[in-house]
Amino acid sequence: MSRAEFAGTMPVSELQRFDEASLGRWLHGHLPGFAGLDRIEQFRGGQSNPTFLLTATDGSQYVLRKKPAGALLPSAHAVDREFRVISALHGSEVPVARPLCLCTDVSVIGTMFYVMEYAAGRNLWDATLPGMTPPERAALFDEMNRVMVALHTLDYAAAGLADYGKPGNYFARQIGRWSGQYRASETERIEAMEKLLLWLPANIPAGEETALVHGDFRLDNLIFHPRLPRMLAVVDWELSTLGHPLADFSYHVMLWRLPSGAGGLQGLDLIALGIPSEADYIGAYCARSGRTGIEPRVWEFCMAYNLFRVACIRQGILKRVLAGTAASRHAREAGAMARATAEFAWRQVEEHLGG
Repeated sequence: MSRAEFAGTMPVSELQRFDEASLGRWLHGHLPGFAGLDRIEQFRGGQSNPTFLLTATDGSQYVLRKKPAGALLPSAHAVDREFRVISALHGSEVPVARPLCLCTDVSVIGTMFYVMEYAAGRNLWDATLPGMTPPERAALFDEMNRVMVALHTLDYAAAGLADYGKPGNYFARQIGRWSGQYRASETERIEAMEKLLLWLPANIPAGEETALVHGDFRLDNLIFHPRLPRMLAVVDWELSTLGHPLADFSYHVMLWRLPSGAGGLQGLDLIALGIPSEADYIGAYCARSGRTGIEPRVWEFCMAYNLFRVACIRQGILKRVLAGTAASRHAREAGAMARATAEFAWRQVEEHLGG
């Protein structure tokens, strides 16, 4: 299955249906200028928080994100946090869709939700950017790099986000959190996961840095201008917090480690494509953010940590599939990749860090 199959919208799935009339009434009272609800479609992507395209009777379009129905893991699916962070970022150097309204009253459609402006642009799923010229690809990758640096150099305290997370001990806290999430959603024993659960907390690098981090900064969570190499919005802020910028950046750069058959760039002729190498992309990030470089062992730890985190996320998706609450029709496939991701993560540890 190509990742492009996750793009676009579809009719609202039976599992995600809610009271549309109730939503329409609420929007009339809380969304200035709302003309009335014409139709609702569901975005195919979004494994965690179901996301919908709302079209009003006057043609205006909005995006609604809600918590999924059913029993949820503690602290997951915090759409109110998403709304807070995009509200803080709107108008900054970090592009986000304009936030419009948050509903914490679960009686309206069954779960908490928020509405934001629809950023009409390109949502790209294939990292090779087919159909583009090498200079066009280079420009888009440079724009991704620029926005990530803008995020990590943002004065988060001045933006009102000083209490958006706990500064310090980021890796220890995150490894503990994800380990707990993994245990809560475990469906079978995965040996590679057991090794990672022991190795990661014992090998956390020294030194602390704190920045606002997105947590899921990947190509398909970015909306680009229809023609220009300019980002219109970073979306899906569910995993954002105050954390270590290299954890966030290395998650984004995992793209270079993953095989092309799995949506990555490994094994491709990047020069011919116009896409920077991993080293050049890291170099651009360091130059923009004022770093002299990144110590290789720290970088490889960050890579292992992020692959572990992805395995935990995929295990959570699998658990929700089995419970019947997963948001995406492709969730079973994503969830089944939990074991393969954990095994890949442990191979990275063995190859780059000696296990």
